[in-house]
Amino acid sequence: MEPGLSLIKQHLTTLNIPAAAGILDELLLEAQKKDLTCQEFLYQLVAHEVNTREKRRLEKQLKWAAFPEYKTLETFDVREQRSLSQKQLNQLKELHWLEQAYNLLLLGPPGVGKSHLATGLGIEAVRRGYKVHFTGMEELVGLLKTQVITRSSRTRIKRLTTSDLVIIDDLMFMAIDRQEANLFFQLINKLYGQTSLIITSNKGPEEWGEILGDPAITTAILDRILHKSEVLALTGESYRLKHRQTIFGPSQPDILKTHKE
Repeated sequence: MEPGLSLIKQHLTTLNIPAAAGILDELLLEAQKKDLTCQEFLYQLVAHEVNTREKRRLEKQLKWAAFPEYKTLETFDVREQRSLSQKQLNQLKELHWLEQAYNLLLLGPPGVGKSHLATGLGIEAVRRGYKVHFTGMEELVGLLKTQVITRSSRTRIKRLTTSDLVIIDDLMFMAIDRQEANLFFQLINKLYGQTSLIITSNKGPEEWGEILGDPAITTAILDRILHKSEVLALTGESYRLKHRQTIFGPSQPDILKTHKE
């Protein structure tokens, strides 16, 4: 006596293969119409389960990463950033630097694509199965200061310290006091050697001491970040200003350009 479909579905669910159970009826009809072999049918059933799990994993990890925007490398226009070649972008996308626990420092003025590039590399890392977490420097300082008293802050910090890649956006965008600098150092020290960093900043490392305020802490932070790192200096005019939207239409004079001249 052949087992009924309901029993097969029940067994698939028991074995924690719910996606396959959900598509079983549809695949059986397709197998009959296309005269699929048992091997072809089984492959499609298993492939559907695997693809569904991968989709759910990706959705979960993207949510866990906390990217402010979904900006991929596919939408990063190298033509807008002359200081980075397509070959260099392809090398970054291969993620060998992440496998070797290297850090990336993306430096340059506002609007040249630092955050886009950092986010795109982070999304690529998530696709490859790495754990990634994104945070702005201002938000990070707040988390570090409240982790002792706030459960949500402790949860975020734990995600940071258990990630394969941490992205810190707008480092040195604001001045921080000695206590905050010390908390930041403790985090960097904990991540050192086990987690790769992507750091974006509009100031070079030689200027970080002015913002951190303490030469000893600054030296210790730089020592750990720059030990194994690649520094990319992005140049050019702001992409946001160059492609800004206006309510008057393209025929109107560019006030920003006229003012600049």
